[in-house]
Amino acid sequence: MSALFDRVSALFAESAHVGTKGLHDDSRFIPERRRAAAVLIAVTERAEPGVILTQRPQTMPSHPGQVAFPGGKLEVGETAVQAALREADEELSIAPRDVRVVGEAAGFPTGSGYDLTPVLGGIPPALPIRPDPREVDDWFEAPLRFVLDPANHEQKVGLFRGIERPYVEINWQGHRIWGITAGILSNLSHRIAWQDLVK
Repeated sequence: MSALFDRVSALFAESAHVGTKGLHDDSRFIPERRRAAAVLIAVTERAEPGVILTQRPQTMPSHPGQVAFPGGKLEVGETAVQAALREADEELSIAPRDVRVVGEAAGFPTGSGYDLTPVLGGIPPALPIRPDPREVDDWFEAPLRFVLDPANHEQKVGLFRGIERPYVEINWQGHRIWGITAGILSNLSHRIAWQDLVK
């Protein structure tokens, strides 16, 4: 195991009590019937670790053009971990065998009708990532130090279904990370002592 993986695993285990701090409560917008979904927070195991993010195509029916983690709906009989690994494989050709799973973060409901579980894992730094153009327009690796630093989390307000809602926005090299994706990063920033990961 790498030293980074060991540190992430220890910090993640120590902070399970944090729950969903940093994520906004969308319960009043949620339909009664929701689908289970999962995303993979893939951290590159290098001296200066990064996190893998995708840019969704403009042609997607939901959240077109937005920055996202690889992920999607659970299939019948799948766990959140299995779904997150399958989706990362389908979207970016990150094989499940190349992901060392740290664990699941607290699941939360989204306004778009999902019960979403983020799965944290480590991947080798030089994987040949091949995006599926049907689901991914582009991908990039943002420094973990940058996206977890609260100084880079801009507090914004926008309209969601006619109601003003606060949200977090992170801007890195022209990439606008916001909505659920930024919320997950904000929660991870609250949850773990991220400074200890980027020494």
